[in-house]
Amino acid sequence: MRAFVLSLALSLLALAAAAFEIEEQVSFPAEDATATLRVISTADADLFAPFIDAFQARNPGVAVDYFVVSSSEITVALQDEGESFDLAISSAMDLQIKLANDGLARAYRSPASSSLPEWARWRDRVFAFTQEPATMVLSRAAFEGLELPRTRQSLITTLRDNPDRFTGRIGTYDVRESGLGYLFATQDGRSSETYWRLAQVMGGLQTQLYRGSADMIEDVAQGRIAVAYNVLGSYAQARDDLHDQIHIIAPEDFTTVMMRTVLIPETARAPELAGRFIDHLIETGWRAGGGRFAFPGITPATISENASLRPIQLGPGLLVYLDRLKRRQFLEEWEAAMVQPQ
Repeated sequence: MRAFVLSLALSLLALAAAAFEIEEQVSFPAEDATATLRVISTADADLFAPFIDAFQARNPGVAVDYFVVSSSEITVALQDEGESFDLAISSAMDLQIKLANDGLARAYRSPASSSLPEWARWRDRVFAFTQEPATMVLSRAAFEGLELPRTRQSLITTLRDNPDRFTGRIGTYDVRESGLGYLFATQDGRSSETYWRLAQVMGGLQTQLYRGSADMIEDVAQGRIAVAYNVLGSYAQARDDLHDQIHIIAPEDFTTVMMRTVLIPETARAPELAGRFIDHLIETGWRAGGGRFAFPGITPATISENASLRPIQLGPGLLVYLDRLKRRQFLEEWEAAMVQPQ
């Protein structure tokens, strides 16, 4: 990978005026560069790099500056700070829809974008290029001798029957801080009451709260926790080095499927180049089915063939739980279940 990784400290020094928090900045230089594409994204740089390398191979002379942030920080950067980025890529579909709905995304149309199903694009402003399931990642060592839970109800039973084994050793998103975690939790809560029973059980077992999938997966592999709930399956599958230490379970009662999306901010300085990159993402994810890339494209046929998959639909319905009153009510209920006094 032709990239130079700068430390968080250097990133923050370079953008001292920015109030949004940068987790990582990676530069993908190009020989005799004639243009630079600035990308703000929630996707880990090492997992997203193959998309960028492939784009540069097809578009010589284009350098890419890639900024990794949390989903909520994309909103801070674009809405609050008015920062100039050419592309915003996020796993938090609801926050992307809100940015577009608030007039902060440019319209874009091409043969590639028009080829997407209607449920995978919104008003020619927000475009899906992957579909990624929310999974349970389990420690092989911790579940030795136990039947693997395949549904939320069976996970509830396993946790209740083995409190000594699992107390303090469960992980999930802190939905107060993680945009994707909040999206998954609201979708789960909307789909089934079982989610709230599971949240009560997890809260009673001193569940550890995280901001992202990667740390949860690593902690399961290292034995610090035994269960990670609602982890991105794409991140877990990408860790080939951990497959002998973890189980990756897509819940059979229903599997929430997130679509990673991209938009062109109103502040973009290279919108035509950004559109070219969107076409590249769509063609890579949908026509090539992901291939060697960590974020797989799933065709509509795949969804129809698996009744347990519940893809989150792009559209204004995602704005419901971003309403301040709705969000406050949901978080109060979530905290009552998940953050119980010990």
